[in-house]
Amino acid sequence: MEGAARVFAGDFSGSTLSVQVDNEQSAAFVVTPCGIWCRVVYLSGAMTEITETGDMLRCRLADPTGVFNLVIGGRNSPLAEQFRKIPVPSFVTVTGRAQLYRRNETVDLSIRPDHVIVVDRAVRDQWTLATAKATLGRLEQIHLARQGRCTDEHILTAYRHYAHTEVKLQALAEMIGSAVQSIKLTEPGSPIQSEVIRSHVRELVMEIMKSTKSPRGISIEEIIRLAGEQGIVKAEVLSAIESLIVEDECYQPQKGFVKPL
Repeated sequence: MEGAARVFAGDFSGSTLSVQVDNEQSAAFVVTPCGIWCRVVYLSGAMTEITETGDMLRCRLADPTGVFNLVIGGRNSPLAEQFRKIPVPSFVTVTGRAQLYRRNETVDLSIRPDHVIVVDRAVRDQWTLATAKATLGRLEQIHLARQGRCTDEHILTAYRHYAHTEVKLQALAEMIGSAVQSIKLTEPGSPIQSEVIRSHVRELVMEIMKSTKSPRGISIEEIIRLAGEQGIVKAEVLSAIESLIVEDECYQPQKGFVKPL
């Protein structure tokens, strides 16, 4: 069974490529600039608008990077009725199908929902962090593709189509960073949210540590710089490093440097 892809609106809205991989009767994949292949998607954000046009229900779902356009066919369907009952605005999760249509010189992107659930901000924040981590991983692969060091055909297809430059990759990385940053600016006192953020920072710091092959590890200042590019402040990085040392996940081979155990 095909898994649902997590994708940010800011990434999805820049998509101009669709790929048919099975047969003409099956749905095509929408390939995003960040290298995500979308057919079934799992989204979360704030439902900000619900309108009806003819037999169609149209909704706007906003995540920290932009807006998805949701289209529900059959105004009398159980799913349409379920959407009508959602108060606006509300945080929701949506599972649906990504669609890309070309009309003359324009690209029409939308999501056809299959399921919707009303959730709280903490669930939306967890989705944001998980999506940021997955998207960042794909950007790292695209960076390797620019160096001729990637063999993943899905990533290479996206890289060739979107002709990524360092400037474009930096803009996409900043989009991810702003999404993570938005979480820290909302309800800073929430225990659930604080724990989610701490867990994300720890995982990010460990990934940065493991990325270096130097015998002496990586400098703490370099970790702070790399994490800062993703919206993580210095105090949070230092706190994560301290906890990782205490829990024997890493150590200091020399002053100012850390290395995973």
